[in-house]
Amino acid sequence: MKPLIGLTMSLENETKQYLSKAYSDAVFEAGGIALVIPYTVEDHVIQQLSLKLDGLILTGGGDIDPTLFDEEPHPGLGEIVPDRDEMEIALIEQFMEQNKPILGICRGCQILNIALGGDMYQDLAAQKQTLLQHAQRAPRYHASHTITIVEDTLLQSIYQKGLAKVNSFHHQAVRNVVEPFRVSAVSKDGVIEAFESKEHPFVMGVQWHPEDMVKRDADAYRLFCAFVEACIQRKREDV
Repeated sequence: MKPLIGLTMSLENETKQYLSKAYSDAVFEAGGIALVIPYTVEDHVIQQLSLKLDGLILTGGGDIDPTLFDEEPHPGLGEIVPDRDEMEIALIEQFMEQNKPILGICRGCQILNIALGGDMYQDLAAQKQTLLQHAQRAPRYHASHTITIVEDTLLQSIYQKGLAKVNSFHHQAVRNVVEPFRVSAVSKDGVIEAFESKEHPFVMGVQWHPEDMVKRDADAYRLFCAFVEACIQRKREDV
């Protein structure tokens, strides 16, 4: 059977839950079944979801509460949704405890790192000098800048190259990764573009939006296929 993969959503005005269709399309294209996860902070519901789902995609969206990493809000901080932060951190903890695959995308990679005690730039342009354009003014499928991929990483085994081009739509970014993570890609200006767990078969965060590139970019497609395959392997272990 195909793996069931949960996708988190954005929240607008505390009433409207939404998600770009590109995420579910990418999962379906790679051979999985995508299920969106409604907002909840109920522990028993999150536990049941983590038991039923074979993998988790933490999607992009708004900003993250800086008090989660012991900082006061920067003037450039945008809108935050505390319930989303709480729910996603709880899901991360459950999925990592059960050794199930996680793919964090853009905001998702940031909350993945913070859940384990890492930190981030609240507003990249104001807090880091000599930057590339990380909020591109181009179609979402367009690869706007290069990344350098670290050798002997899971990401390198998927992309099979040391340089790749990715799209970019963010003003926040991971600053320092924490154990058990290691950096697996950086942009030319030193911004962390990807990291992965050294202790789990597939727990990875990427700063770009591969879901918007899947239909045009073979690397992005292989990334989703590798994630879905990891979910299949984990599912087999439960049979």
